[in-house]
Amino acid sequence: MGVKVSHAEFASADPRFRERALKQRRRPWRRLLWSVVVIALLAGLVWVVFWSPVLAVRTISVTGVSGPDKVAVEGLVRVPKGMPLARVDVEGVEERVRTRRMIAEVSVERGWPGTLRVRTVPRQPALVLKNPQGQLEVVDATGLSYGTVTAPPAGVPVVTAASSKGTSKEALGAALSVVHALPEDLAEQVTAIEVSTANLVSFQLAGIDVVWGGADEADRKVEILRALLATKPKVIDVSAPDTPVTR
Repeated sequence: MGVKVSHAEFASADPRFRERALKQRRRPWRRLLWSVVVIALLAGLVWVVFWSPVLAVRTISVTGVSGPDKVAVEGLVRVPKGMPLARVDVEGVEERVRTRRMIAEVSVERGWPGTLRVRTVPRQPALVLKNPQGQLEVVDATGLSYGTVTAPPAGVPVVTAASSKGTSKEALGAALSVVHALPEDLAEQVTAIEVSTANLVSFQLAGIDVVWGGADEADRKVEILRALLATKPKVIDVSAPDTPVTR
């Protein structure tokens, strides 16, 4: 005849079995508790990053420009202090800053915990164009006129528009070809550049009138110009480099 053992007697006889059973009952509750904790932490993190003042804009740093240009760029940023950095429309800020013509490049970055960094690269003057109205327009290497000055920057050549109608983009490109093509030792002797059309640019070089022509074969023209300068003529015409003319 078998001996019956109650559940209580069995459990008391084997404490490890009882502990295992209790752990199995508590396991779903622990999982639920951990899930609640993780969700709460994530929600708190989202609030801190996107809504709280902890990671908000406290400083706007503009580099690359100074003086009035820096003030103008700061005005184009238009990001209020206290806005969470994560909610700043970085692309929108870059687009607004690019509307200032003297800015060649701009990048906007979030500098945690509270700085919005606006890095700019200003355009560099390649020449100054004296237009028919007598204004001095500053032009960069791409041919873009981005401002006016009362006096040309040091070392920047002045180009005069021969036509009362002004200078076309192509004619300005031809003038730029002279600036880009002439080596430094020749460029520093240029005192005046005049542009009539895209195919007719002339300048004075050490007292010699040089007819350059258009933007084509710039390197060839420089080579011939340098050779003909030794003859000390009054005029050098390299507009057709295969048949140069001096007089």
